[in-house]
Amino acid sequence: MLFRSIIIPTLNENDNINYLFKLIVKKFKIPILFIDDNSKDGTQEKILRLSKKSNLIKYIFRKRRYGIGSAHKEGIRWAYKNKFNVCFTMDADRTHNPFEINKMLKILKKNNAHVIITSRFIKKSSLKDWPIFRKIITKIRYHLVKIILNTHLDSSGGFRCYNISKIKKKDLFLAGNNGYFFLIESLFYLEKLNYKIIEIHSNLKYRSSGQSKMRLVDILSALVNLFKLSFFNKI
Repeated sequence: MLFRSIIIPTLNENDNINYLFKLIVKKFKIPILFIDDNSKDGTQEKILRLSKKSNLIKYIFRKRRYGIGSAHKEGIRWAYKNKFNVCFTMDADRTHNPFEINKMLKILKKNNAHVIITSRFIKKSSLKDWPIFRKIITKIRYHLVKIILNTHLDSSGGFRCYNISKIKKKDLFLAGNNGYFFLIESLFYLEKLNYKIIEIHSNLKYRSSGQSKMRLVDILSALVNLFKLSFFNKI
């Protein structure tokens, strides 16, 4: 039996917490670890109320905004510590479809893979409801990552399935970035270390509630970090 958990970073996602609870905990019976960076919109209070209804709701409340990469790392450490075999990560903004969880798990087991990631570029329809500006930014980032890091992967997506029972913890934490770039950096190292990473198609919905946490500084920082990783990586 595979013991699974789902790591979901949150920052002012009050409108989406009940949705995640109904679709993940009630339907799939999988523990969720919410890692919240000091939300001010009632997100923490809602998580606390749900945790009293279900022991599958876990949480870590942090005192300031440490970054989404930091949240992923803290959640993955928690999964290792609690001896889960498989750890999913996903966003809280409804862009990721929880119904793809079982598909990811089946592919992981069938192919004896280490990581399953969802790609927005296998099919043209994946970003069909996105605003044109966001499509352009996302596609530019995708092609820059491919060229600079010499990879075929859609590395910046956060909807993933890690077979942590077969991944050395130290390898996953070679990525030191605490922001969005952690998503790119972590896959870069796992790919260079010859872990088996499989991409599957996913339709990525555009956020229907709340506001994106991506800032201009995150985009500029990622560009700088791309070149640093290309020339000064640890492997």
